[in-house]
Amino acid sequence: MAKLIVYNAWLVDSRTDSAGALAIADKNIRAVFIGNCTDEAAARRCAAATFGSDAETDFLDARGLTLMPAFVDMHAHFRYPGQTQKEDLDSGLRAAAAGGFATVVLMPNTTPVVSTQGMAQDIMREAEEKHLARVFQTVSITKDFAGTDTAEIGRLDALAVPVITEDGHDVERAAVMLEAMQKAGERGIMVSCHCEDVSFAQAARPLRERALALMRQHGIPADRYDLPPTDVPAAVNAEIDESLTAANRLLAFAEDIATERNIALAERAKCHVHIAHCSTASSMAAVRRAKLRIAAGATPAGFSVSAEVTPHHLSLTGTQAPLLRALVNPPLRSETDRRALIDAIKDGTVDVISTDHAPHTAADKAAGSPGFTGLETAFAVCNTVLTKTEGLPLTDLSRLMSDTPARLLRLRTGRLSPGYAADFVLVDPNEQWTVDSAQFLSKGTSTPQNGATLTGRVHATFCDGKKVFENARGPACP
Repeated sequence: MAKLIVYNAWLVDSRTDSAGALAIADKNIRAVFIGNCTDEAAARRCAAATFGSDAETDFLDARGLTLMPAFVDMHAHFRYPGQTQKEDLDSGLRAAAAGGFATVVLMPNTTPVVSTQGMAQDIMREAEEKHLARVFQTVSITKDFAGTDTAEIGRLDALAVPVITEDGHDVERAAVMLEAMQKAGERGIMVSCHCEDVSFAQAARPLRERALALMRQHGIPADRYDLPPTDVPAAVNAEIDESLTAANRLLAFAEDIATERNIALAERAKCHVHIAHCSTASSMAAVRRAKLRIAAGATPAGFSVSAEVTPHHLSLTGTQAPLLRALVNPPLRSETDRRALIDAIKDGTVDVISTDHAPHTAADKAAGSPGFTGLETAFAVCNTVLTKTEGLPLTDLSRLMSDTPARLLRLRTGRLSPGYAADFVLVDPNEQWTVDSAQFLSKGTSTPQNGATLTGRVHATFCDGKKVFENARGPACP
């Protein structure tokens, strides 16, 4: 593989915020140069210092763009195998690359459910052949999501399958979850929890169904909730919104109860529990309390907690129409909840930002399937909300989207450091653009961000030193 110097860049990772250049060879970062390196003559001096004066080297002028470690998504749905009408490996990986992601962790709620290491490895091998991003395929906590059989956990290799999850719902029986967590703890496998008490989720379902039935009856498409017909009676609109509000209250309680339960079970099992798409102030408070107990040495060895939040829960509230009608699980929450998530990012309680990329066909969305497409807007949404609005340093955003998720997965990526994988993105954190989901590379086009003006754009993505995406306005790459 040719050696490469990326120069005339502004380097940002969790510990760096400086002008500089990057030297790359054999899929890894070989050297990082801090300071002005704005012309090819300076880049050639970097090359000579790293590779020797006679080494054949390519040079990439970053044109002043910000160079960050590529992003790591710990929570994405590619719907593969079995639901390729929604997404497949090709479309999902292209969307990931367009969003700046060089690593994605895929959920097992596929057809069939990914319930064995063999199935997971088949998917990962197929994804590897695409040469677009590295993939970790999770395995279900219980066989086929049936909620009873945890035998496969005892056969998993933590290096091949570092995460198990029942994402899409929770394990109903606490005794089964405890058994699964004990096995996972023994093998050093992370248990990612979709925290949602099953009984309250079931109670919320008919309320959502009632709202959807009224929307269909009155010609309000669930995939275009922002454009309801003007002739819908006020009483009907009120009933739709009241039903969804009641459902969301139940689903908030469902999340809060299950978060407390799953943390308690993980502490008993001495395993690492990862709280997926945490969305309420109460659930985040439960995570904070657990972390404080761990820091104080008041918990058993082996028990640890991490938490992720999504770009849509950080940027949107769903207590009023039209976003009340934008269906996703967990639902969009109140402004109080949204602020609690941002505060938890600022105080370090949140470890990771993950997309929960959940593509659906237009027909499925029109019928009310919950979930948003998020890979291609994640950086821009987070940069807009956290960096530009809340004043969070871009270094902290890099920690949340690259460094910490990579460390949780035990990967040598996520930092601009010698010996780390040459996974990086070139972004303009100040560029404004308008989201047009019709232009997405994902098959899924449903997002509440459609039409929004965001700040921060991915121009190019590199995985193992190879360019896997380039925006038309990005720098030329050799």
